[in-house]
Amino acid sequence: MKLNYHHLYYFWQVAKSGHLTRTAEALHVSQSSLSHQIRQLEARLGQTLFLREGRRLVLSEAGRLAYDYADAIFRQGEELTALFAEGGHAHREVVRVGAVATLSRNFQEGFLHPLLDRDDLELSLQSGSMDDLLRRLSGHQLDIVLANQPVHGDEQHPWRCKRLARQSVSLIGTSRLSPAPAFPNGLNKRGVIVPGPENAIRHAFEQLCEYHRLTVNIIAEVDDMAMMRLLTRDTHHIAVMPPVVVRDELRAETLKDFGALPGVFEEFYAITIRRQFESPSVKTLLDQSSDALLENTLQR
Repeated sequence: MKLNYHHLYYFWQVAKSGHLTRTAEALHVSQSSLSHQIRQLEARLGQTLFLREGRRLVLSEAGRLAYDYADAIFRQGEELTALFAEGGHAHREVVRVGAVATLSRNFQEGFLHPLLDRDDLELSLQSGSMDDLLRRLSGHQLDIVLANQPVHGDEQHPWRCKRLARQSVSLIGTSRLSPAPAFPNGLNKRGVIVPGPENAIRHAFEQLCEYHRLTVNIIAEVDDMAMMRLLTRDTHHIAVMPPVVVRDELRAETLKDFGALPGVFEEFYAITIRRQFESPSVKTLLDQSSDALLENTLQR
């Protein structure tokens, strides 16, 4: 039996609105008729396409995949008209990547490097808090979440967490600092910029200072690595950060790496969710070796 595109169109419209009643009114059909058409599509595909959350319908994993195909089909109809009228472009696969706000932009770019030159693909890049990103991942609104801390899945939250890479954390400051602030004695009487109290780097740095019985003068706590980069560049203070954050400044020699902190690392994780249908593009990203990933990050 061939796919009924009227059923697919109705599904597409409901998926966009999330409401059966509103869609039925907009399409000038009865709610029962619309519901029946979607049930027929589900029977044809052998998959449940919607899950109900209160009064709202949300897409299942199969529904998200079906929506992507339906969106491609019906957008191509619109693009066909635009192609002759004013120019248009073919539908492209969309890969949705979320990243916690504290994650290095340079690392994100290095991670996405294998897909950046793909003309047949569109990247959707989003940032937010870990809780918000995981909620979007569970709702199949994201394909991957990039983070600098691991999560543990369970039956309710079938997350998969893969460590992508690990790199050392250094003391970073302007190249004009003298004497060089080598750890540990070089931090005496110097202002230090550190990540916020919830950051794993901060915890490791504090443990290292405690071990060396070193009291540091914390000038600023900064969660956003881009802001930490600016403060380090524009002040005489020392920052505790991964060198990848200031890759370009280190190359230009406006900032200097004064040495790695022993035992202090930042780890990078990719969080996904167990899926029946795995995108080859997502697999390409996740299959990168740690060495290749860091090489892409540091050399771009």
